[in-house]
Amino acid sequence: MRMHFQTAARISCLLALMALLPFPARAQHEGHEGSMVGWVPREILERPVTLRQGIGTVHEKVITASPQAQSFYNQGLAYLHSFVWIEAARSFNQALRLDANMAMAEVGLSDAFMGLSDGAAAHAALEKAQALAASATEAERRKIQIHALLLAWFDDSGDLQKYFAYRKAITDSIAATPNDPWLWIQRGFADEGVPHAHGQNGGADTIAFYETAMKLAPDEFPAYHYLAHTFETIGQTGDALANSEIYVRMAPAIPHAHHMRGHDLRRSGRTEEALAEFERAGQLEESYYDSERIPRQYDWHHVHNLNLLAMCHETLGQMKSAEKLFQEAFSLPVYNDLAEFNRREWPEFLLSRGRYEEALAAARELAEGRWAMGRLAGHTEAGRALLRLDRLHEAEEELSLAERELEHVPTSVAAALPDAGLLHAEILLRQGRIDASDPLFRQIVQKVRAVPGPDSWSEALFQLESIAKLAREADDWDLVQFVAHEMIEHDSSYAGGYYFSALAANHRGDESAARDQFAQARRLWAKADPDLPELVQTAQKLQTSGPAN
Repeated sequence: MRMHFQTAARISCLLALMALLPFPARAQHEGHEGSMVGWVPREILERPVTLRQGIGTVHEKVITASPQAQSFYNQGLAYLHSFVWIEAARSFNQALRLDANMAMAEVGLSDAFMGLSDGAAAHAALEKAQALAASATEAERRKIQIHALLLAWFDDSGDLQKYFAYRKAITDSIAATPNDPWLWIQRGFADEGVPHAHGQNGGADTIAFYETAMKLAPDEFPAYHYLAHTFETIGQTGDALANSEIYVRMAPAIPHAHHMRGHDLRRSGRTEEALAEFERAGQLEESYYDSERIPRQYDWHHVHNLNLLAMCHETLGQMKSAEKLFQEAFSLPVYNDLAEFNRREWPEFLLSRGRYEEALAAARELAEGRWAMGRLAGHTEAGRALLRLDRLHEAEEELSLAERELEHVPTSVAAALPDAGLLHAEILLRQGRIDASDPLFRQIVQKVRAVPGPDSWSEALFQLESIAKLAREADDWDLVQFVAHEMIEHDSSYAGGYYFSALAANHRGDESAARDQFAQARRLWAKADPDLPELVQTAQKLQTSGPAN
């Protein structure tokens, strides 16, 4: 079997990334019958649940004598397709209480446990499904086999033969039952190249599979959800927004649906509308935690939503609101290496506000983390804070520690991370070695802008801004101008790009350009905190230079 080169390349890169992901249940608990599944108490996952409204429709007819069990099975599928692992598990368990012989509910449980990164629990549920397979239909037995092959690949994601076996089983099943939308969605998952991407790593070659599923089941939401993710990844923001808007109309009670629309509104430059969607997602989450007595620390989505909401406030210049949200997110536990790596957003925010001692303390906490990627980020941010505190030698020591952690990150992943390289470039700049630092900064700018996905897109903006600030402090005005241009090109709705462009124009004596750029910055910071230092300086500059043309 031959594979398209781009697909192979994406698989290779993503396999390296996903190889880093932990199995918390295996690391922390004994056996699949223990008190935890992944990071969630088993007791929560087994609590009775009622049928819900507003979560979106998914219907897959399975063998059961209980219509109510069928309804809970469908509800479990709906939650699976929105990454709500806890409620998916509760729904499948409820279906099994009504019909203990429903093999497909055990498959659904296994899928939910994969979402919780618990391979042992996923295998236990799969074994129960396989034991019930004799009474299942032929189509259901094929799906049980597909899931078994997926789980085998999940266990050993570096084995491409396991990947090929999984993908072939889906293709063979499509040939037997071509009108099953679930199979077409699985085929899209397979082309994403990661066993637990769940529709988040699609590319141009997955679109047709999700569109086929959409045509077969136009009243069901999953394909719209996955198409939104796919279009985000390949940078087609208008198409992503169109699909996320359908998703949120079909599943208005799902926080992630509002969060998705927030992604795409933010990328479209409609930041205030995006903020409202992230706030709505947060409100739905809080209502759910209260009504179901679910501690928020067990919901992976909560931290993620807090960070995106914080970045919206930061974009608007509302730093007081952003600070509370970043700090709350930093205080909550995380359950994999990527989430720990993203905790760097709090010390980065503190650095941006000139609070260097606080940034150093937060970075050193992060540097004590569980995973190499998190520790890499912690040492990098600590070094950056130390530089700003004029403690160059200590910053160089942090660079050495960061580079040591980088050795534990696969090369293909490390190549996409700017962190250690950023600290190195900042040290060179602080040493006055502009000829060496500027080429590195320019490479880093291109690297952070190239990372796909809406979260990385938002993070990149503030990473660029941090470089512009440092360049300004070092009087490296060529770099300030370059980064300002890149910021505006990256997000023309953000005031910060125009602010730094104005500073650069002012430095080179182009008063007209500076005035125009300051005016644009002031317009875009219309909802900012009144005491935002950048806004105060912008107003002062405009007052002394006269009215804009």
